[in-house]
Amino acid sequence: MEGGRRVTRTTRVTVSSDRGVFMISVAAELAEMHPQTLRMYESKGLITPRRSARGTRLYSQADVERLRRIQQMTAQFGLNLAGVEQVFELEAQLERTKARTRELAARARELEAEVARLEELRRELRAEIVPYRPGGALAVRSPGNQ
Repeated sequence: MEGGRRVTRTTRVTVSSDRGVFMISVAAELAEMHPQTLRMYESKGLITPRRSARGTRLYSQADVERLRRIQQMTAQFGLNLAGVEQVFELEAQLERTKARTRELAARARELEAEVARLEELRRELRAEIVPYRPGGALAVRSPGNQ
């Protein structure tokens, strides 16, 4: 207490969304499901929590969000776990395709710049070439006379 008043201090800690910080009971509560359900999802490969040095499952905020998505897909959309797994695989495939598309677009921009550079070089060289005319006469070409 300071001067007869109670002072409350709040400390905020920012943690990466993929860092395992929740034990199974907390993650289950946050995802609104039974801890055994989390174990089942892990055994099916739908979720992969981190492990502490002693082997305790540690779930991240991203894991909790994924658990909520699984629950939504099964409860609201009627998917079974095989369907959920397929959705996750298709989403991963879509992300890989998007990444590849970005890579190809960047490569296309590089190639377009290289083509433009080569075209400019061709124009410069063409201006310097003196054509030969039959009969031995050289025709002099000016840069604007191409």
